Amino acid sequence: MLSALARPASAALRRSFSTSAQNNAKVAVLGASGGIGQPLSLLLKNSPLVSRLTLYDIAHTPGVAADLSHIETRATVKGYLGPEQLPDCLKGCNVVVIPAGVPRKPGMTRDDLFNTNATIVATLTAACAQHCPEAMICIIANPVNSTIPITAEVFKKHGVYNPNKIFGVTTLDIVRANAFVAELKGLDPARVSVPVIGGHAGKTIIPLVSQCTPKVDFPQDQLTTLIGRIQEAGTEVVKAKAGAGSATLSMAYAGARFVFSLVDAMNGKEGVVECSFVKSQETDCPYFSTPLLLGKKGIEKNLGIGKISPFEEKMIAEAIPELKASIKKGEEFVKSMK
Repeated sequence: MLSALARPASAALRRSFSTSAQNNAKVAVLGASGGIGQPLSLLLKNSPLVSRLTLYDIAHTPGVAADLSHIETRATVKGYLGPEQLPDCLKGCNVVVIPAGVPRKPGMTRDDLFNTNATIVATLTAACAQHCPEAMICIIANPVNSTIPITAEVFKKHGVYNPNKIFGVTTLDIVRANAFVAELKGLDPARVSVPVIGGHAGKTIIPLVSQCTPKVDFPQDQLTTLIGRIQEAGTEVVKAKAGAGSATLSMAYAGARFVFSLVDAMNGKEGVVECSFVKSQETDCPYFSTPLLLGKKGIEKNLGIGKISPFEEKMIAEAIPELKASIKKGEEFVKSMK
């Protein structure tokens, strides 16, 4: 068994460009015309792991699909437009990725997106529960700390809930942690692996630098600055784009990395580990991100938090009240739906 997260960060993504791994994953992207959806669809189309790519959005999907269909890789691509075409987009899918929703603008928190994105996620996941209840569901739409509980409650309502198949994609936090640590230490980012646990907003993002592979050490003041940067990296991009959007390209990369890891595991590859925000018993939060061993049926084993520093223990303790509130908000949203 591969030790937790010892695998180089970008191995799954790099492998997706090789031709040795042949597979027939049928993947749907819901929100495929958006800032994340388009580059994510491009990365999926470029992978030999994917045989069928179905794209859904409320605008522009026929054009995006036509454009991608000209790429010389084997995945077939079809675009679906509007709610009446959503069922056909989902039928037969093994994996559904949902980047749909509104992006953050300067001054907005992920929580400010709640009302709009909660409705979008509830609607789309209800369609998944009806038309591809066995598929792996990968939620990118923010706020992930609330949209995963929403997805779970929607699947429960439809009587098809399987906690091992619903994932909050927090991979961008890991990708950023790897990049920033590599930058500070002059390492190859592809060889750096930092587990990031907790949630996917502000102080709920908890990088376990003490568990980094290879081992790295920082003075406390530098460590505090590094963790602050990882936690606020999304805001860094929102500000740099000056109102023109949020993290789309790095998020598409991270989303693709997660999907490729998941498909590898579904194909029977052993030792595939990724962190993800899922139903959990690792803390007293009902959902929590930790390293997960992935398998043919989704989560094979939750690898838990492992040995951490007192500083990291304190970060977890401080994150839990905010996480619980976001989770409750998501659950209450579904209960109040007509």
